[in-house]
Amino acid sequence: MIRKIWQKMNDTSLVKQIAVGIVLGILLAALIPDWVASVAILGTLFVNALKAVAPVLVFVLVMSALATKPASASSNMKPIILLYIVSTFLASLTAVAVSFLYPVELSLQVTNAQLAPPSNITEVIRTVVLNVVDNPVHALLNANYIGILAWSVVLGLALRRAGNATKEVVKDLADVITQLVQWVLRFAPIGIFGLVASTIAESGFSVLLGYVRLLGLLLTSFFFVALVLNPLLAYLKMRRNPYPLVLLTLRESGLYAFFTRSSAANIPVNLNLCRKLGLNEDTYSVSIPLGASINMAGAAITIAILTLAATHTLGISVDFGTAFLLCVISAIGACGASGVAGGSLMLIPLACSLFGINNDIAMQVVGVGFIIGVLQDSCETALNSSSDVLFTAVAEYDAVRRNEA
Repeated sequence: MIRKIWQKMNDTSLVKQIAVGIVLGILLAALIPDWVASVAILGTLFVNALKAVAPVLVFVLVMSALATKPASASSNMKPIILLYIVSTFLASLTAVAVSFLYPVELSLQVTNAQLAPPSNITEVIRTVVLNVVDNPVHALLNANYIGILAWSVVLGLALRRAGNATKEVVKDLADVITQLVQWVLRFAPIGIFGLVASTIAESGFSVLLGYVRLLGLLLTSFFFVALVLNPLLAYLKMRRNPYPLVLLTLRESGLYAFFTRSSAANIPVNLNLCRKLGLNEDTYSVSIPLGASINMAGAAITIAILTLAATHTLGISVDFGTAFLLCVISAIGACGASGVAGGSLMLIPLACSLFGINNDIAMQVVGVGFIIGVLQDSCETALNSSSDVLFTAVAEYDAVRRNEA
């Protein structure tokens, strides 16, 4: 019986399961509130499982991405990578600006003892520097995400000089950790059922309005980057109307990615689209898989907006310098978000640590992210994946333009 239930879960889309969990949680809180206390433990267990696996996930995925990143064999790769990086950073900058213009608050369980907000940018930088040089084992045990990110970057760069066998071991380890996280995420519908029921029982149905506002902020940012920012970058690069190409990539790539919710799963679709566009195979055969790992504008938006939603909720003041640092951390952290559905949510504790928000509170924010992830993750992946083809084509069209001139 258990095996049949498990098989049925594996055969059903995780998005559908999460949607069912949300509806059942709302119904339970509305119709049988006395039962909520019994199922609240399910949400707690899910959040604790995420807290346990997130530090290892960040460490291994970022290290593996840097260690195994293929060397470019084409001169066209440099402008493509530059477009990837600039787009991701500008997306995080957009998310921060939108969050300041339209602040959103969440429903979080917080005690004063859990808060240690920095007073100014100097304190933030001091904390970051001290966390960077933390012992790596201590960083993993205490979820010091700044230290984890620093050590994963250093080790990833060092491992680029290692032999192919060693790199394969690192890649296999990343695959193992990814599989472990996917197992945890299979229980997301049950955990979200408990989270929704307990949250509504404690805060009332008004909390749902906060979720809708947060989702609206995320979707607005996604569409702004896809339809305004990316076309602007494309125009500045190739000096012609970018919208036919932008709309083509959204239709032919973004639509598939919306339903697969995986940049990696959308790689064959993107390769085929590049072939239909007549692009250089030596270029796109490298840029498309690479983009699935490092071109993460949507992930940067998610990390920045949910982190600032937490700061608004907790009454933490964010100055310009700290906000700019958040843009940088969001862009860098987004590169480690690939490989797992909802992977960008797992990087939120890294950004939250900038503001003295501890892991327990940050993981509550991650839980909120999973609740709205039915639409958020699909739109995020559509933005990420479609822009892989867009920037690959833009770089090649620009090279053709320069040669003709």
